[in-house]
Amino acid sequence: MIKYSELTAALTIAAITGSVFFLTSCDKNSKAESVLENTSAETTANAQTDSTTRSTHIASENITDHPTTLPFFGELHVHSSNSPDAYITGVRSSPEDAYRYAKGQSIDHISGVKIKNRAPLDFMAVTDHAEYMGILPALSKANGPLAKTWYGREMLSGDPNRYKIATQKILFSLNGTPPKAIEEITTESITSPIWKSYVELAEKYNEPGVFTTFVGYEWTLIPNAQNLHRNIIFKGTDVPALPFSAFDSDKPEELWQWMEQARANGSDVLAIPHNSNVSDGTMFALADSWGNPITQQYAELRMRNEPLVEMSQIKGTSETHPTLSPNDEWADFEILEELLGGQRIGKISGSYVREAYLNGLALQQEKGFNPFQFGMMAASDSHNASVPVEEDNYTGKIGVDATAESRRGGSFINTQSSLYGASGLAGVWAHENTRPALFDAMRRKEVFATSGPKIAIRLFAGDYPDSVSVSGLASQTLYHQGVAMGNSVGPERLINNRLRLYVWAVKDQQGHNLERLQIIKGWYEDGDLKEKVFDAACSDGTVPNPNTHRCPNSSATVDLSDCSVELNKGNRQLATVWQDPNFDQAQAAFYYARVLENPSCRWTTWDALRNDWPLLDTVPATIQERAWSSPIWYQP
Repeated sequence: MIKYSELTAALTIAAITGSVFFLTSCDKNSKAESVLENTSAETTANAQTDSTTRSTHIASENITDHPTTLPFFGELHVHSSNSPDAYITGVRSSPEDAYRYAKGQSIDHISGVKIKNRAPLDFMAVTDHAEYMGILPALSKANGPLAKTWYGREMLSGDPNRYKIATQKILFSLNGTPPKAIEEITTESITSPIWKSYVELAEKYNEPGVFTTFVGYEWTLIPNAQNLHRNIIFKGTDVPALPFSAFDSDKPEELWQWMEQARANGSDVLAIPHNSNVSDGTMFALADSWGNPITQQYAELRMRNEPLVEMSQIKGTSETHPTLSPNDEWADFEILEELLGGQRIGKISGSYVREAYLNGLALQQEKGFNPFQFGMMAASDSHNASVPVEEDNYTGKIGVDATAESRRGGSFINTQSSLYGASGLAGVWAHENTRPALFDAMRRKEVFATSGPKIAIRLFAGDYPDSVSVSGLASQTLYHQGVAMGNSVGPERLINNRLRLYVWAVKDQQGHNLERLQIIKGWYEDGDLKEKVFDAACSDGTVPNPNTHRCPNSSATVDLSDCSVELNKGNRQLATVWQDPNFDQAQAAFYYARVLENPSCRWTTWDALRNDWPLLDTVPATIQERAWSSPIWYQP
């Protein structure tokens, strides 16, 4: 294993290029409560109540009726040493290590210590880059099939300069538009067994009802440092012989066509784009890859293959930007604007999910189609085979940020490692923890995103009572009387000409109490894109001001001398049935929910506290962790 202290020479490769060529890129609290503060007695009976265990449950009822669903938390974007950017920074943790970590076992960390997840996850996909997947480890094996190639000889020479030049040539090959593979080291006899090993590992670690694995990979494209990455997730293990990579095409549309063929051959699959915030306005552009205006055919192809979006992770949160949402006081959350490599600040428009939702409404009204009806998820994008999402247990994610000291500087992703986020996790509402149930829930967009904590949130539209208790409504009642997030609804769902939204959230049992529950509305009116943030439910028995639609300012504080918080402030659950005070039944709109925790220390503050360092002035000392639901779209 390469020692952490020996990485400097390897990193000069990135410095020489001047760019990144690959790197992904109202009750009170009770310790005895379950991770799931459930919406009904039936669900409570089935849920695990020990917070140290995962939400293991396989439903026994007939799910074709109105199902009881549970929130499951997992990771669909994690890398191992089989990703070239991870390997070159000294990471040696394997795909198998990633599964072991997700299941609650300890693994070796690049810093030389053992790391362990505080609580197991419910599901995972290991998504190493398809481009040169596993090739650098293969080149480093003295008795391996690539040892006698020029690249193998140079990497095995023991000469750091020869090693640097060889790896530099490999990484430079990814810089083209389109990138071009080095044929000598990517023959099918080499790549096929590597891909097959991912399928075999997924089968080995899959435990229906306990821990679900998905076969996946990342399609990685970085033209001009613009992030256009997608994670490709398969429903089962009957997958194509090889992954479709950026070497095969640098056009997302051609990736989607490949996915269409895979699906026709029996491999259901979906793509999840990520880090639109550093796409330089290209992820949600209003033109296709050839510069042509978006068409209905494009919209249908994209939505069939790309129903979800990963909107929060280490390289920033892509919900919205303060410039786009000046009236959203919480828009400035974990914003990272530098394009990959820290080359320049990227374009804001076309880079954020909320604006894409708004543009989708405009396209729907003007042209009759919407290519941006995504469900929202989050992930870590860790390159250490780990998922370090807790602020007070943050161990870095990309090899070069593995120690507190290294995190005070920059890396070859961006100029300031302190701007990286500890985010995030994907949440899925499903009737059981199995591949079919979780994948189908993702397909129907009944998913949510969290910035790290296991906060559960759900949103429904339907015929619900005027008021509900904080414990919410029973799962079967919700489905029987309405429709879940991820769906479009029409006038048939109106009650007295109004749309009723049920929204509910519960804290992470090991996390902090909740401060407020919000509804974000977007609409298109007279040629203008408009949005508004409504506080829908407040903590501590308070209610939103009917004029400002805001909760009273929270009095919850954080003691920065030890990061302690006030345990008696906030709620463990928040729920309400909310009606838009400005609802116009003739006007299309989208609604999604956002829940905020009480403030707590950011990971940078924990690092400073543990090392007796001054706080950084480049990032906030505290953070309000949060979760986001997928939207509901109203179509008149």
